[in-house]
Amino acid sequence: MIKIPDNTKSLLDAQHVSVVSSINAGGTIHTSAKGIMETHSKGKILLLDLYKGVTYKNIKRHPHVTLTVIDEKRFKGYSIRGKAKIIKENALPKSKVTMWQEKLAKRIARRVISHVKEEIPGNEGIPEARFPFPKYIIEISVERIIDLTPHKLKQGKRR
Repeated sequence: MIKIPDNTKSLLDAQHVSVVSSINAGGTIHTSAKGIMETHSKGKILLLDLYKGVTYKNIKRHPHVTLTVIDEKRFKGYSIRGKAKIIKENALPKSKVTMWQEKLAKRIARRVISHVKEEIPGNEGIPEARFPFPKYIIEISVERIIDLTPHKLKQGKRR
């Protein structure tokens, strides 16, 4: 497990959605969207999974995963490799459930505000309002962080 630098942690904490890649029974990659619950600078990332589906089965079989996050506005991102473990629903700490409920309420509020600003009709719905209770937490122990920011942007060059 490696320490997560502050700039990486900040980008992770600002994201609403991440992409998790796991390895399926056939040895190919399966990707799915997961919400980032919490990032620990000491090298752990907690993700929520609302469904006990393919990702759950894949992690149980083979714990290596890659988490990808992109900040499209700033043209920055990270690919984070690590080992995942499952924290089951009956072992979810109450503080994590409360944290999830608070994040969900903020997401719903942001979506409503966005719909009002963009004059999106009410029948478009708020998908987050129909989210089920989390089934488990994915805890990733970070082994490697790959900065996806283009080299020239890191150097401050335009071309």
